[in-house]
Amino acid sequence: MRKLCIKALLVITISVAGMQWAAAQSPKIGHINSAELLQMMNGVKEADAELQTYAKQLEDQNTAMLTEYQNKIQEFQGKQDLMADAVKEVKTKEIQDLELRIQTFQQTANDKLAAKKEELYSPILKKAEDAIKDVAKENKYTYVLDTSLGMVLFADESKDITDLVKKKLGIQ
Repeated sequence: MRKLCIKALLVITISVAGMQWAAAQSPKIGHINSAELLQMMNGVKEADAELQTYAKQLEDQNTAMLTEYQNKIQEFQGKQDLMADAVKEVKTKEIQDLELRIQTFQQTANDKLAAKKEELYSPILKKAEDAIKDVAKENKYTYVLDTSLGMVLFADESKDITDLVKKKLGIQ
């Protein structure tokens, strides 16, 4: 009987130790909505405004080129019956060159807009990423999921760390 009690006590002790070890080894999971966090961060409104201003400048240039193109088309169509063939060829070439310039400008403008967005938002995103990593390390999170991406369908025992990150960034 005594041996049975000792074996049972030993089994219980090993089981408890195993459960404690498993609990210590299980991942600690947190989550955050990074889109909401970014909207609260300093500098985002200013970056948005600067990007909109830059986009408006590019759009105004594009509109001016399109207006010039439309005017050339209308002028050509209105006078083409009176033009000599050589003049028609020159005017057609001018219109085709303007079409090419407009297409090139639009492609370049999209690239410039993307570069400007990267320039404006990179420091803000880096600051948010660093704060999230710091909070995760300080609070011993194994994983932090971003709920703004819509990929987390279920997260049992996950903690929202938004308030901790906001505190780290000094956001109220």
